[in-house]
Amino acid sequence: MDPIERARKVGETMFAVDIASKDTMGMELLLVEPGRAKIRMAVKALHLNGHQICHGGFIFTLADSTFAFACNSYNKSAVAAGCSIEFLKPAHEGDVLTCEAQEQVLSGRHGIYDMRVTNQRGEVVAVFRGKSAQIQGTVFPE
Repeated sequence: MDPIERARKVGETMFAVDIASKDTMGMELLLVEPGRAKIRMAVKALHLNGHQICHGGFIFTLADSTFAFACNSYNKSAVAAGCSIEFLKPAHEGDVLTCEAQEQVLSGRHGIYDMRVTNQRGEVVAVFRGKSAQIQGTVFPE
């Protein structure tokens, strides 16, 4: 299996059972490639906070989910070891947020990934940096 096929199969396998991202949050997996991923989510009324903007926790979850697909794309199980997020612009009901993950460094068991969350106008809503740690196991048996 080549690396692109492997990454796609990881995405399909993980997303099929990712109730939090798929069912609870309404996310749509758009792409998984080696060290990369892209997920989209429409902001709905249930995502709004007391200021009537998208709750930062939902934006964080979108970025964290995208991070998970990117860092598991080699079919080596990986989890978050740390992360940070910067909120730059509010998202409103009806906005469509897209998060793109890009691997920056993969060294031994650890990786650094940058996520960029944009709205449908291409405006940057948030940036997220995650550190991954590989653990035992794979997403699917090879």
